[in-house]
Amino acid sequence: MARTVLNKSTRLLVIVNVYRPDLGGGVLFSDLCEGLADADFEVTVKCAYSYYPEWVDKSGKNGFRIRSTVENKVRVERHGIYIPTNPNNLLQRLLYEASFYLSLRRRRPASKSFDAILVICPLVGAVAYAAAVKRKTRAPLWLNVQDLSAQAAAAGGISSSGILTTLMIRVQNYLFSKADVWSTISSPMVEVLEDLGSSTRSAELIPNWLHQSLAKSIEEQSGRPRRERSNTVHLLYSGNIGTKQDLLQFCQHLHSTQIDFRLRIQGDGGRAPELRSWIASADDQRFEMHGLSDESELARALFDTDFFLITEHPGIGSSFIPSKLIPGICSGTPILAICDNDSPLGDEMGRFALGPQIKWSNLEDVDPVLNSEMLNSDEYEVWSANTLSRSTYYGREQGITRCANLIRTMIEKYEDA
Repeated sequence: MARTVLNKSTRLLVIVNVYRPDLGGGVLFSDLCEGLADADFEVTVKCAYSYYPEWVDKSGKNGFRIRSTVENKVRVERHGIYIPTNPNNLLQRLLYEASFYLSLRRRRPASKSFDAILVICPLVGAVAYAAAVKRKTRAPLWLNVQDLSAQAAAAGGISSSGILTTLMIRVQNYLFSKADVWSTISSPMVEVLEDLGSSTRSAELIPNWLHQSLAKSIEEQSGRPRRERSNTVHLLYSGNIGTKQDLLQFCQHLHSTQIDFRLRIQGDGGRAPELRSWIASADDQRFEMHGLSDESELARALFDTDFFLITEHPGIGSSFIPSKLIPGICSGTPILAICDNDSPLGDEMGRFALGPQIKWSNLEDVDPVLNSEMLNSDEYEVWSANTLSRSTYYGREQGITRCANLIRTMIEKYEDA
């Protein structure tokens, strides 16, 4: 087989559900594609119209039409998707997955039109389409697992049927096996993936990173003094509010205490209306809830808080690691993590001492942490220093270089086979 020349003509197809202006992974995946385009890859993205994390048609264009644009040297092809009105409903989630697959199938690339394919999972429907494109184009396929959606659905209570969960996991694992290369974003997730594969298959560890625009906003804020500490402990939660976070349960615990705190919540998601309704009915002035912020507002809020709060539903296992961890530690803000010890987040907290980590079964342990004495302690200063030290692991340049090298190596091995 003739060898592909690895230069600026190397054609990469990226398949993912979310892309800018979607937040969370959407911004990160856009940053990856633009970084690869700057590294002389010819990048085409197939994604959905923007909807996340609000679960609404943000562009007003979601539907049957396929829309193509060029954004920062990346060709972006947007496809319609069914957006659940209740993302926690199993039937709606299955329709959501299936609709993306069927929508993508309407336009399949010609044979040999790409040199490599990257599919970013949490959506198994995207992986199914990527496997079909691999057969058609004969290009090697890289699977990047951000979220093990079948396991997360079971742990989050979306799928309560053991038989259905087993079937979902089998379908997911079968589709995963069609990829030539696997990667994921945390050490515990690497172990899970390697347990799924054969003895000869391994998974690469490529962590996510702080995307370029948010890094700039955080750098701009780092030059000003932080808010002076007081008797009131300030907490910040920012990002998706869904089943996997279970933020409401933690808020209910805080409400039951006499702690002098202020929790600022800025986010949206499937369970945001429920949380907003509870805050209104609780009439507790220690809570304030806002919509999603832009990056400059997030950076400012990070420097005005004492702890950056991250909550994970109990029993979530090794299905994902929250992307919100990265801006938190890059700002030097200690993390208050409410999670299981054996989750990827719990592993990160335990190994690098980024702040207090509390198990759901011991929520009362958070009470002695949230006081002015802790904020003025040596332990708090150590947490802050540790976050900045660990943040160097999540550098953008090294992350994009890892991805570019993986693609080039995959193509070379595929053509040598």
